[in-house]
Formats: sequence, structure tokens, C-alpha cells
Amino acid sequence: MSEYLILVDENDIECGKMEKHLVHLLGYLHRAFSVFIFNNKGELLLQQRADEKYHSGGLWTNTCCSHPQFGETLQYAVSRRLKEEMGLSCDASFAFSFMYKSNFVNGLMENEFDHVFIGTSDSVPEPNKSEVKSWKYMNVDKLALDIQQNPNVYTVWFKICFTKVLEQYSVVTNRKYECTSI
Repeated sequence: MSEYLILVDENDIECGKMEKHLVHLLGYLHRAFSVFIFNNKGELLLQQRADEKYHSGGLWTNTCCSHPQFGETLQYAVSRRLKEEMGLSCDASFAFSFMYKSNFVNGLMENEFDHVFIGTSDSVPEPNKSEVKSWKYMNVDKLALDIQQNPNVYTVWFKICFTKVLEQYSVVTNRKYECTSI
């Protein structure tokens, strides 16, 4: 069954739909989301993408990332994919959006209008093995240092938005982090 993504303009206004593989082959701007789940210790739940993913296989990234399907709201898609990828059900709230483009060695492209959602949970994930190779909760100061020392083991979008996620999470939780930029 084909999965249709939502094509958008630079203002996130819907302007059509297209099959997922074709979107990534042609590099059209489309709607996406990234979910960051923290535990009550302030550690971030990371996933290592399955090696078989269509791009960025084996790289570490935020808790969950995907695309709403045509006709889905962002909030519904976030809940659906968090459950499908990580086996988690928890509330995640919209934090901010950003756009990025990236070309991958396999010829595919990401050109995303990415909506970032942040939530808190102490649940133990039960990841889908076809989506997730491994997972871990990680102290964000250690994570920031590891991103600096080993940038090639993290996804492009994760490195772009990580610092802003921490800023947003700090405001909501009143937590202070040592890392201010990566």
C-alpha cells in the first residue's frame, strides 16, 4: 500500500500529496515531525534507526520522527507513530518548527517542514524492530558532547534542532543544562 505525504509551501500551507518514495526521490518540500521524549531525570530517549531504513539507517536520532499521512492531523500522526515505532503512548506538545534539506548517498533527499513535539515519560519503550535497532535514555550534556565528538553517528535533522529542543524543554521544566550549543 502506498503512503502519501503532504506537500507544503514555505509557510506550511498544504499544496498537494505525493507517494512517499517519489517525494524523497524528487526532493519536494513536505510536512514532517520529530518527537523528543524526556524522562523525569531530564534524559532524552534516543533511538538508533534500523539499518534497513530508506535513509540514515543505523544512525542515532530523537525518540521518533516521521510524516503525517495525507488527511491526518499532526497530533494524531505523532501519537500513531510514537506507538508504532517505540511502543509508547504519552502526551507530546508542539514546541516549534524548522525547515531543512539534505541529500543522502543513496540518491534520496529530505526537504522537510519539520514540526517538533516534546513530551515526558518514564515508560520503557517496546520498539518495532523493523524501525528501531536500539534505544537508550541519555543525559543531554553528555549527548551534546558526543554529538560534537561523533557527529557522523547522528541524523542530520537531530543535529539541527537539538539545541533549540533543549532551550524549549528548559523553559517548560525550569531545568538548566550545561550545553548551550553543539
